[in-house]
Amino acid sequence: MAERVHDLVIDDEYIHSLMQTGPVEADGIRNILDRAARGEGLGLDEAAALLNVSGEPCLDMIYSTAREIKEKAFGKRIGLFAPLYVSNRCINNCLYCGFRRDNQQADRRTLSIPEIAQQAAFLYGKGHRRLLLVAGEDPSASSVEYLTAAVEAVYRETGIRIVHVNAAPMTVEDFSRLKASGAGVYQCFQETYHRKTYERMHPSGLKHDYHKRLSAMDRAMEGGFEDVGMGALLGLYDYRFEVLSLIAHARYLEEHYGAGPHTIAVPRLMPAEGAALIQAPFPVSDRDFRKIVAVYRIAVPYAGVVVSTRESADLRDQVIHLGASQISAGSRTDIGGYTHPDQGGGTSQFSLNDTRSLEEVVRSVLGAGLLPSLCTACYRAGRTGERFRTKAGKGEIRDFCLTHALSSLTEYLREHAGSATQKQFEISNLKFEIKQKGGDENSCQW
Repeated sequence: MAERVHDLVIDDEYIHSLMQTGPVEADGIRNILDRAARGEGLGLDEAAALLNVSGEPCLDMIYSTAREIKEKAFGKRIGLFAPLYVSNRCINNCLYCGFRRDNQQADRRTLSIPEIAQQAAFLYGKGHRRLLLVAGEDPSASSVEYLTAAVEAVYRETGIRIVHVNAAPMTVEDFSRLKASGAGVYQCFQETYHRKTYERMHPSGLKHDYHKRLSAMDRAMEGGFEDVGMGALLGLYDYRFEVLSLIAHARYLEEHYGAGPHTIAVPRLMPAEGAALIQAPFPVSDRDFRKIVAVYRIAVPYAGVVVSTRESADLRDQVIHLGASQISAGSRTDIGGYTHPDQGGGTSQFSLNDTRSLEEVVRSVLGAGLLPSLCTACYRAGRTGERFRTKAGKGEIRDFCLTHALSSLTEYLREHAGSATQKQFEISNLKFEIKQKGGDENSCQW
């Protein structure tokens, strides 16, 4: 089954041929963007044409369209979340990762279930309501029993409202068990869609099997996950191949399961303590990174485009105007690092470049004229999978987002924010066009 998935998803020869096509004239780019502005996504040939753009005038058109599409789907809201790393024990040997098996410098830790609840409670106390549990791949340390117990404990012991999971691929049966625990999105990055590069970067361990990883989304969806999160690690191979392959993967999921990725993460290779790979084989510049974010938004308009704290504060402040709709905030990637930040809570997976707290990020998003959101209503209201995709395409999610994002922000400001953030909200609030509907104060247009 796994090899068949590859044949259905990735046409290596075709994608490489698209990468070799010459630049498209400005009128051609404009025509592509005019069609895409209707929210219909992009064909691979159209996405390739945008990725091959280098001139500033055409890049500006791409950015403008990405911003327009994002606002049609989600309005001005920017979703905020935090990762919670629960174990860095791993049997794989990924050359770029600090968790790799052969990293003799690694301080290995696996949090107990009470410790996970303690970390989650700390994040709740800072104002977070949405968490992403992350674990290395070690069946003895992060089994499905451990992960389900972790999800259940976070819900039981804290006020966290949704828990997503980034963990190793599983069987359909184990995915069903994980979903039954209340997990929201299952996230798994292919890392690289280029098979030879994949095999070289993952020389041993369960992750060495390219086809098994590629088919993880099939098993997750067959196991009951309507929402999945995807990503390619930029820097391992030519970014154009990775982006086009991920878009092809999204189309495959749409055709076979009625829904593509709920989120598309845009991770870029960063240094990691003890990693064998010191430099990216195919470095991605900030300029290309901005273009990639915009192309993902245009190509898969209903997906949440996620940029983590791998990137600098300055770059993240830019991409929230170029199609990104979710960012992490106040993140730690070491184990137990939230409650014991000075005690070396286990080796980190990678280095961080944006160390701002959640409150600092909220203040920055407000200052940008956007709406920071800690809302989790869609998951709890069943707006997931194909239903979410359809409603996002019609602009209905934008309307839902408005009321609930405002409610979540009001809660945050009341319970967690300091005076500087309160003041920034009062100033930024003047930047929004608010139109009351029928005198209902909860019904506004942002």
